[in-house]
Amino acid sequence: MHYLSRYESPLGAMTMAGDGEYLTGLWFDGQKYDRSTINDDAALRPHLPVFTQTAQWLDTYFEGADPGFTPPIRVEGSDFKKVVTSIMLSIPFGATSTYARIAAEVAHRMGRKQMSAQAVGGAVGRNPIVLIVPCHRVLASDGSLRGYAGGVDRKERLLEMEGVNVSGLLTPPAADDGGGWRK
Repeated sequence: MHYLSRYESPLGAMTMAGDGEYLTGLWFDGQKYDRSTINDDAALRPHLPVFTQTAQWLDTYFEGADPGFTPPIRVEGSDFKKVVTSIMLSIPFGATSTYARIAAEVAHRMGRKQMSAQAVGGAVGRNPIVLIVPCHRVLASDGSLRGYAGGVDRKERLLEMEGVNVSGLLTPPAADDGGGWRK
């Protein structure tokens, strides 16, 4: 059984999902893959301890500080997905990594010669616990901010909140601006 709670962030409404003990999902409402890990029979239960801890984490985060703890989370899926999640969790507040670096670390941890950065991108993009598992800290090797299910503008704002200098990072063009990348 999954339970749900809501959180109103400065960047939009969010939904938390949990199994009663662990946080299993955290999404900006309407983002790509929103509520991807829960089924339709989830019940609203806003006062579970894991939701209280998650709200405290989010309150601290949106004040611009490193919360310093991780609420209890459970990410279900393949060993590959769990390794990618573990690596994302190791990216410090205010720092970034790249899909290629994560792919190299996944290959190392799984005893493989190499791993596709695109496969890593798929796992990062489908991260069910945004912010806490910091997929927004993962950039393309060329410094571009592509690939955030919550939207590139939101990704840029999250990184700015963490003190990352985004002035030199590339953002993808909007559909109506002639197709040029901007710094």
